[in-house]
Amino acid sequence: MLNNLFGYFSKDIGIDLGTANTLVYVRGRGIVINEPSVVAVNQKTSQIVAIGAEAKRMVGRTPAYITASRPLVAGVVSDFEVTEEMLKYFIHKVHEETFSIFARPRVVIGIPSGVTEVEKRAVEDAAKNAGAREVYLVEEPMAAAIGVRLPVQEAVGSMIVDIGGGTSDIAVISLGGIVVSRDLKIAGDKLNEDIIRFARDEFKLLLGERTAENIKIAIGSAYELPDPLEATMRGRDLITGLPKEIIVDDADIRRAMRHSINILVNAIKATIEETPPELVADIMHRGITLVGGGSLLKGLDHLIHEETRIPVRVAEDSLTAVVRGTGIILEDIDSLKNVLVNTDYEKVLPI
Repeated sequence: MLNNLFGYFSKDIGIDLGTANTLVYVRGRGIVINEPSVVAVNQKTSQIVAIGAEAKRMVGRTPAYITASRPLVAGVVSDFEVTEEMLKYFIHKVHEETFSIFARPRVVIGIPSGVTEVEKRAVEDAAKNAGAREVYLVEEPMAAAIGVRLPVQEAVGSMIVDIGGGTSDIAVISLGGIVVSRDLKIAGDKLNEDIIRFARDEFKLLLGERTAENIKIAIGSAYELPDPLEATMRGRDLITGLPKEIIVDDADIRRAMRHSINILVNAIKATIEETPPELVADIMHRGITLVGGGSLLKGLDHLIHEETRIPVRVAEDSLTAVVRGTGIILEDIDSLKNVLVNTDYEKVLPI
């Protein structure tokens, strides 16, 4: 009875709880929130100062007693209480026009494929404490495959590579389940770190994280470009301590990221090697689908195609693939229940 009452005042939501960005899908309305997964906390009072886009603007610009950080590291909860507050904020934002005091939505959350039972439980508990009445978990590559309309329920092999901020998920899917998967900590954040390290080692220049990310987006590439690109790199000279700027081109940034990109490509090849031959035949015919922010790196699809000899395509609107998948699951949760993660922890973990 109470569930029916709460359901009347609630909007079922799907959440892509990413390391870099959190996206929220509301049943019947589509994607309504796309904000950075950043929370600013006042260390003196332990109060939340800002969440989302407002908090991201504070990164690297706050006084010592305010820390703007991400409560999720590599796609899993690193700060339980702050994650809970962030989820509360997003759930409340969705229900602003209704009586949010009664809002107890059903929530579908995307999680990386390699998380432990403890990490799954942390996400579920955080969502329930934030106000969800029912929580369903789905692995991100599965949600992304559903989001880009791959035939995940059919007896054909589909290969998807989801390159996010903290993790890259590689999965081969057939008959509503993941047959082979790999979860890497090589993703957008690691590429930013590579650029920061490159600037420090090559030019004795200290870069901020946002500057590195902007350079990666502007001129970063995984494969040689037909027309060279240049960008200005601004930071602090480590020798003089004064501001300094230099011009770098796409070849420099490609060299900075080469090692991490090679690890990613080798992981894709290793996943194909572990895939049953019948499914490999399907993948050769259907190709590999890239989703996530990292898939937008220039020339990455070309490099993967060259290394695997399999057609590669970047999904349309690849940044929203996972959250669109959670939305499709919400709309038809009964027929897609088999794609959800088992959360019967009592049989796995003693309470």
